Amino acid sequence: MSVFRNLFYKPFSPEHKQEIDSLLAELIRIGERDDFLSERPGPPFNGHCRHMRAREIGRRLDEIGGFDLMEYIYLRVRKKLGLALASHLEYAWAEIGTWMS
Repeated sequence: MSVFRNLFYKPFSPEHKQEIDSLLAELIRIGERDDFLSERPGPPFNGHCRHMRAREIGRRLDEIGGFDLMEYIYLRVRKKLGLALASHLEYAWAEIGTWMS
């Protein structure tokens, strides 16, 4: 996605804005509180050490807007939390829809 497109294009319909804003805020809280990955499995992380709720959010974003919406949200998480945590989210979302499949 080009930088210009990312500034002006929102890959979701207005009816989903409130839900998407809420999911984004929740992802940011997860990143700040727990991270998106762990060294060991166990709640809130699954057997692959990926945050379970972050994966649920990724699946919901994929349902609403597919890869474009997931990328849009990923870039906002990266802007808010930095590249290191964003790369953890990128891996946590592996194999959801066409994300890193």
